[in-house]
Amino acid sequence: MKRLTFYIVDVFAVEKYSGNQLAVFTDAAHLSEAQMQTFAKEMNYSETTFITSTEVQEGGYNVRIFTPAKELPFAGHPTLGTAYIIQQEVIKQSVETVSLNLKVGQIPVTWHNSEEAGEVLWMRQNPPTFHQKLDASALAVVLGLEQDEIDSRFPIQEVSTGVPFIIVPLKTHESLKRIRVNRDKYFEFVEKTEAKEILVFCPETYSPENNLSVRVFAEYLGIPEDPATGSANGCLAGYLLEYSYFGEKAVDVRVEQGYEMGRPSLLLLKAQKKENTIEVLVGGKVMMVAKGEFV
Repeated sequence: MKRLTFYIVDVFAVEKYSGNQLAVFTDAAHLSEAQMQTFAKEMNYSETTFITSTEVQEGGYNVRIFTPAKELPFAGHPTLGTAYIIQQEVIKQSVETVSLNLKVGQIPVTWHNSEEAGEVLWMRQNPPTFHQKLDASALAVVLGLEQDEIDSRFPIQEVSTGVPFIIVPLKTHESLKRIRVNRDKYFEFVEKTEAKEILVFCPETYSPENNLSVRVFAEYLGIPEDPATGSANGCLAGYLLEYSYFGEKAVDVRVEQGYEMGRPSLLLLKAQKKENTIEVLVGGKVMMVAKGEFV
């Protein structure tokens, strides 16, 4: 096997060595699916991506995404991180937009620079779809909480922008921090749901400039907890708009995640209604931290 170059980036980072780690293989067209899965398991990050076309194909670059356990049709931080590597190491010049051809379709990533925020990458996700609402008492048992810690003003619901997540609203930060997932109850619960991963959020935060604090649990994918989850937060953005969580006609918020894991992350969420659908944008910073080879 020829040597394979890979890069490691931190996505949704607040500074280097924060955010969610991602490994990106840049010349992976010759790899089999089994090899990709093996390399993703070896890297053991929440996701690893493989660029299978270094030339534009139908307007975008072909990319596959793997967790240590399985392939995904879409994931947020891998989309931003891979677009960043394509710009830096494949195109090798500044561009305004890079589109990724994923299993959910083509996802565009755009660059935006400002004096206040610096360089932020934004992805437009597929419009959210809203599925079954779920029982609060059962979710409380899964999360190791009391039922009255869940905010009953809003539903617990499966939402998807490509990958479905169970969205759970809590009242307080203390409840969010105390979550201890009951693994047996979790697997028993997700046997009956399309969504296998859980996003829990509350309106209290570690940092006062942020609007929401989030935790994401994805043991089904081999990820007990994820430090920054763009796909889940895209679902959250749609949910916040659908249920007027902030009482506004548009969503424009800062979300923190990963603090409980020692990997503080910042995700920027925007959502607005356009005609009969909801447009969702998720943004954040990407920072290069390493380059290596598989031999």
